[in-house]
Parts: sequence; C-alpha cells; structure tokens
Amino acid sequence: MAIRPGSKANVELWTWKEAGLVRRLDSVAVEEPLEIRLRAGHQERVLAITMRTPGSDFELAAGFLYGEGVVRNAHSIRSISYCVDRAKDEEQLFNVVTVDLATERLPDFGGLERHFLTTSACGVCGRASLETLRSRGCRPLPIAWTIPADLLPLLPERLGSRQGVFRATGGLHAAGLFTKQGELIALREDVGRHNAMDKLIGWALLQGRLPLSDYLVLVSGRASYELLQKALAAELPLFCAVSAPSSLAVRLAREFSLTLVGFLRGERFNVYGGRERILAADAPCLPRVAKDA
Repeated sequence: MAIRPGSKANVELWTWKEAGLVRRLDSVAVEEPLEIRLRAGHQERVLAITMRTPGSDFELAAGFLYGEGVVRNAHSIRSISYCVDRAKDEEQLFNVVTVDLATERLPDFGGLERHFLTTSACGVCGRASLETLRSRGCRPLPIAWTIPADLLPLLPERLGSRQGVFRATGGLHAAGLFTKQGELIALREDVGRHNAMDKLIGWALLQGRLPLSDYLVLVSGRASYELLQKALAAELPLFCAVSAPSSLAVRLAREFSLTLVGFLRGERFNVYGGRERILAADAPCLPRVAKDA
C-alpha cells in the first residue's frame, strides 16, 4: 500500500541570525501533482494535472469540474476514487484521481483544453470571457440579503485562526465559507489559491449544499477572474479578499451582480461591486457607475 502524502514536511535549513548561520528544522507546505482522470462508460482520459497540497483531493476534483461546467450537480458524478497500479500489486496511487461520470460518453473538452493552455498574460479579451460565462447559463445574482459593514473586518482573524497548516508553514492559501452572521463553516487550504477555492466548492457540491446563495467567501490572497468565476458558478453572492482584485474580476462582479470586497485588512476594505449588499449607517448614496465597455 502506498503512503498517503501529507500536507506539510520537515526540511533542514540554515537561518542567518546574529551574524551567523544556525542549522535547524522547519516545516514547509507539501506540493505534489494531482492527475485528474475522467471516465464515462468505456471512455477514459486524463483531463488535467495540477500542483496541489495533498488533502481533500476528491473535493478538489469535484470543485474543479463544477467550476468549469463539466458537471452540473452531485448526481452528475457516479464515484470518485484514487487509482491503483495493477503492475504493482494494486498499489494505491494517491496522486491520481478518477472521476466516474454518470453518463455513457465523455463531454466535449474543446473549451477546457483552451483553459489549460492560456495564462493571465494571453490575448483573450475580457468581453469574450464574460460571454463564455453567459453561454454556460450564468446570470446576475439577485440581491436577496444584506450584511452589516462592521462584520466584514472580523472575518480575516476568524479565517486565520483556523489555518493550521499555514501557521506551521506560512506557505498556503485559504478559502473560507461564512454564514451571513460571520460564522466560519468550512475552510480549505492549498499551495494554489484556485485549488483552495475548488476544494471548498467541491466540499459544498459533495455535501449537497449548492447553490451557496446564502453564504459569503473570504480568500487569503487576491481576487482574480478565475476565482470570481468559480464563485459565480456556485452562486456565491459576496466575495472577499485580503488583497487586490484584478480589472477583469471587477468587470465580472459588476456584470453579474456579485459583491466584491478587496483589501479586507484591519478596519478597512474596498467595495468594487455589489455595494447594495453591504449596510453602513453613514454610507453616502453613491451614483451608479457605468459598466466597462
């Protein structure tokens, strides 16, 4: 039986201290590849290989597939399992996950293949990206509830207090799901911020909690278009980040009526879209900002 990889590892290092090098042990976040395979009927193929922190691998695979529109709900998945190496007496391969779809044929992967080949520096225009979301059936989210502005500054500390692996390694991103009352109900960590979000949404999918229209999410890094896209797919109406948003993330938030909060640190934060969901007694009435062309 193969040994399941952990989320942190001890390494030997040297620290410069008081004009000398001190030898010691420290913990670092584990980074291992995860191969995601899809199976439908008698068809099977490798969909993606991502670098991740081991743990919650089934949630990561499910959340990724949901965010990309490959599966619609938990019933779209027949099973998720680790692969075995039949050449090595059924040795478990904990870096290979197979998702067995509840269909007889694999879906078309044209759009997904382009997703893996592009980067944030590519020439794909923002309008085309937003049109892709509309074609997948994404629609503006209704403003069904509000949250007191003074509750938001309390969330980063609540998130940080539960980041056990981060405290040990200092090297992980986190995504936390909160109730409208500020209660943290789920948290996932990973070396990749997208993976942390996929793990969180995958947890919700497999627990039958989607859509997440009554919750808000806080991430420990910046707010990118990819993260906002995943939130929109899960119908998360309020997205908070401790760092900056990108321009396309702001466009997505305004186009699809997401509340986007950035630089949530200390007692301050910025609201880039969806101001109507945040209540503040002394907030001025702001004019509506025209959408970007």
